[in-house]
Amino acid sequence: MKKLLKYLTHGYLKETILAPLFKCTEAVLELFVPLVVADIIDTGIGNGDKDHVVLMCAVLVGLGALGLAFSITAQFFAAKAATGFSKTVGNALFRHIQTLSYSDLDEMGTSTLMTRMTSDLTQVQTGVNMTLRLLLRSPFVVFGAMIMAFTIDVSSALIFAVTIPVLAAVVMGIMLAGLPLYGKVRAGLDRLLGRTRENLSGARVIRAFCIEDRETEKFAHENDSLTHVQRTAGRISALMNPITFALINLAIIVLIRTGALRVEAGLLTQGQVVALYNYMSQILVELIKFADLIITITKAAACGKRIQSALDGGTGMEGGSEKDGRADSPYSVEFRGVCFRYGNAAENSLTGIDFRAEKGSVIGIIGGTGSGKTTLVNLIPRFYDASDGEVLIDGRSVKEYDIEALRGKIGVVPQKAVLFAGTLRENMQWRDNNAADEEILAALATAQAKDIIDKKENGLDCRVEQGGANFSGGQRQRLTIARALVGAPEILILDDSSSALDFATDAALRSALRSLKDTTVFIVSQRTSSIMHADRIIVLDDGKAAGIGTHAELLESCDVYKEIYDSQFRKEGGESA
Repeated sequence: MKKLLKYLTHGYLKETILAPLFKCTEAVLELFVPLVVADIIDTGIGNGDKDHVVLMCAVLVGLGALGLAFSITAQFFAAKAATGFSKTVGNALFRHIQTLSYSDLDEMGTSTLMTRMTSDLTQVQTGVNMTLRLLLRSPFVVFGAMIMAFTIDVSSALIFAVTIPVLAAVVMGIMLAGLPLYGKVRAGLDRLLGRTRENLSGARVIRAFCIEDRETEKFAHENDSLTHVQRTAGRISALMNPITFALINLAIIVLIRTGALRVEAGLLTQGQVVALYNYMSQILVELIKFADLIITITKAAACGKRIQSALDGGTGMEGGSEKDGRADSPYSVEFRGVCFRYGNAAENSLTGIDFRAEKGSVIGIIGGTGSGKTTLVNLIPRFYDASDGEVLIDGRSVKEYDIEALRGKIGVVPQKAVLFAGTLRENMQWRDNNAADEEILAALATAQAKDIIDKKENGLDCRVEQGGANFSGGQRQRLTIARALVGAPEILILDDSSSALDFATDAALRSALRSLKDTTVFIVSQRTSSIMHADRIIVLDDGKAAGIGTHAELLESCDVYKEIYDSQFRKEGGESA
């Protein structure tokens, strides 16, 4: 949490100072109120001086008006600092997430990062707001009231001196007991949100297998666990008010008895006893506020630690300074002895991958499920870093490139076709904000998606719902291919991105892609028909290159490729399909 404070002091130092300053000024005015009341009782009422009573009542109104003005001003600065702090931290966290590698994202988890960005950040914002308003004010009033009590009567004020340390010990003990529990509450919330997200995204699958009851039971179990921890934390926090009330009221009883005896002895006036009682009441009110503040700070501190762990988590990816490759290199992409292992995995997902892709060539990648096809193409734009070996683009290691420049060379179409809410034109301009309609329409034509636009009343300005829900699976695939083509990438990666297309559309797409003479195309597919006309085909088997060559060469030399081909193009009995 301490590391996060730099976002508060660097950008909102003035507000951070002024908010508690105005609150403490308001507290000073509040401390004078019991003295004015005592004066009204002893001088005004005791002597029957109505004018003095009216004058002192006017003083009370003035103190109240000034206190309200100072309080509103303090609230303004506290709110400005807290919301600005939340905005700055949120931006920093989002920027950090954008720098994380796929490995870091896999380790942290989407639901965890979402919680950090939303509820955790909101809780920290509330904590900062309350801290700036009350963290100094409440102790200021408590100790100020004790000091003012000593100015009235030392013997009676000793009750304050005993009560306040006892109350402070109670508050501190409850805070120390509650802090780790609130951390467990947030961790439990992470797990619950992860299960919720999984169930909502997979609702159709769950219903298809009729396992709603089973998933409901799992959710209930997670929810019950979270509820148990929350109840434990709540019970500990709930002790704060009754214990402080009991101690304060006990102190008030002792104070009134002591005051009565001293009034009877002529050592105190009635007004002074009322003032001492008011100071004790102020302490009670402030300690109740402070107790609530401690609970809020405890929650905010737990959430702040989680946000800081997200900011500190992940190694990120540090890019080089190079913007372009070597002009004399004939190869667009080279893999030199590349091995890759996912974090905490026991074995490599890729082992000893060696190949070269000439500029403008079409490279097909095929293999069984889990053979490492997607992992291999993810190394090209440096979504992951190779564990061993080297990946080169235009003769230069991907680690030497500026990351933005590297990915500016590459158009990627992932397995899951995702469109974003907005207009179709906005989606098509992701690679190039200034892309003209003619360029977008040409990319749509290459991706065999021109007919989608022709059927829309608003053309490129047609609305795209979140996730592209108003388009079919095949339409989303074609539109994401078109999005990657806008801006003329030097390398195009199609990661099984035509699985929802019919054979005729797939064939037309492959034919159009071959016309991209200046673009090196990588096609990952389960279909041999999609990659059989590629210049070179890489066959993967259990993370290793089982064969590299043309379709005809692999049929002769690679048993894995031949098996895949036969399973798709031969009928039982060996007849040609």
